[in-house]
Amino acid sequence: MGLALIAVLGVVVIVAVSLLAPKVKLAAPLILAVIGIGISLLPGMPPVHVASAIILSGVLPPLLYASSISLPLVDLRSNVGSISALAVVLVVASAFGTGFLLYTLFPDLDLAAAIALGAVISPTDAVAATSIGKRLGLPPRLLAVLEGESLVNDASALVLLRTAIAATAGVVSAWQVLGTFAYSVILGVGLGVAIGYLTVFVRARVPDPVLATAISFVVPFAAYLPAETIGASGVLSVVAAGLITGHLGATSFSAPARLSERLNWRTFQFLLENGVFLLMGLELKTIVEGVRHDRLDVPQAILFGLLATAVLIGIRFAVVAVMTVFGRRPRRRPDPEALGAREGVVLSWSGMRGVVTVAAAQSLPESIPYREQLVLIAYTVAITTLVLQGATLPAVIRLTGVRGTSRDRRLEEFAELIDHIRQKGTERLDDPGFTVAGGGAPDPSVIERVRLEAARRSEYAWEQYSASSGDMPAVNEQYALVRRDVLLHERAALVAARNKGSYSSTALARAQEMLDLEEASLDHFRDGTGAGH
Repeated sequence: MGLALIAVLGVVVIVAVSLLAPKVKLAAPLILAVIGIGISLLPGMPPVHVASAIILSGVLPPLLYASSISLPLVDLRSNVGSISALAVVLVVASAFGTGFLLYTLFPDLDLAAAIALGAVISPTDAVAATSIGKRLGLPPRLLAVLEGESLVNDASALVLLRTAIAATAGVVSAWQVLGTFAYSVILGVGLGVAIGYLTVFVRARVPDPVLATAISFVVPFAAYLPAETIGASGVLSVVAAGLITGHLGATSFSAPARLSERLNWRTFQFLLENGVFLLMGLELKTIVEGVRHDRLDVPQAILFGLLATAVLIGIRFAVVAVMTVFGRRPRRRPDPEALGAREGVVLSWSGMRGVVTVAAAQSLPESIPYREQLVLIAYTVAITTLVLQGATLPAVIRLTGVRGTSRDRRLEEFAELIDHIRQKGTERLDDPGFTVAGGGAPDPSVIERVRLEAARRSEYAWEQYSASSGDMPAVNEQYALVRRDVLLHERAALVAARNKGSYSSTALARAQEMLDLEEASLDHFRDGTGAGH
């Protein structure tokens, strides 16, 4: 009963903070972490502890999967250089840089154990950064790099952590490290791709969207657990499976299945992402109470954590600076959207850590000296980066003047795309050999109706752009308002028919779904680009 009550209160807090965050112009994860810390310090509040295995095996896979299915594969491919530099080179540099710092600070800590903690605090969590960036209109490429980094760097860090822990028990050569890394990456990606193709094949043959979505909830664990069992990277396996699913889903799944999956995973992702930041705050008392003062007291451990944070920020600035310089060198095929110095500053200051850092620290072996202090150091790094960088990132974005594509240009691009797909679609109507399912040419009135509906959608997109530019009145905006008003009356009639009991529940449910889909499509256009949120 106690856990159920905590879960209910947690959801209430998450929803309330998410509603409040835009009004106070702060990212919800930042507020939730601070609230969690405040709750943990209340008198009589029992310590909260969640086993690291639950976070790494139960929370991380669905979070990674939810992010990867919504990240276009083309974005990952076009930014593979930047993402690789941040997710691999930066992680290794951060792990060794902070590892050497901790090795010099702790007299009884061997280098391998110090690097293990360096690996723990090296991966970033882009949830807070991207939520701020989307609200302030960061360029799409910058957001894609941040999201891609957060998807891949967990794998680099966890593989490095596993290798460093193994080194604490014996000598590990550089070739063994490289071999382990290659094995983990190649096998993890291969397994994830196979799981992605297999589950898409199965789900495409399940007609019920509810059942297909239910299968999707198993996919991240089906990718993660076997990979971890054979020593491969479960993180990369999940990411690969998610990318394949998102890429193939546009043509393999039915429209209702895609709508169902998108809505359910957005809800699941929202609760998990925000819940883990609340959990980070709640665990403060447990982590502090675990520190044994006879070896290193709490203030000293926190000070070491602040020093590690400064080193991490410095290393990130250095790696991003080198990355932007090389990224802007003349090439045979120059990239017009190469990240510049201003974008580099924003990218450098977006290195917040999250719950994976805290969970990975708690997975350190009990035999490592200063284990409790190391966990507190990792927690200090996570909270400091989240609060310091998360609270000041909006100011950094404003001071650097980094801005994404203007709203007018986004609307124009959307209208151009709708025009393009309309033209390609209606070419089918001009095909003299076109027949409907079952044989026979379609009625000319049907052809004209389909053509008019496609044209209306295209006109609506251009009206959105014209209205934003002030060139002409939004006639199709009026259509949406009038149609919405009519839908309200139709819905009232449906409710009245339901209350009278004059129609079967099956007919009522189908009519309700039809009205909901049309209303959702109107909402879809009303957000400005038709792209959803």
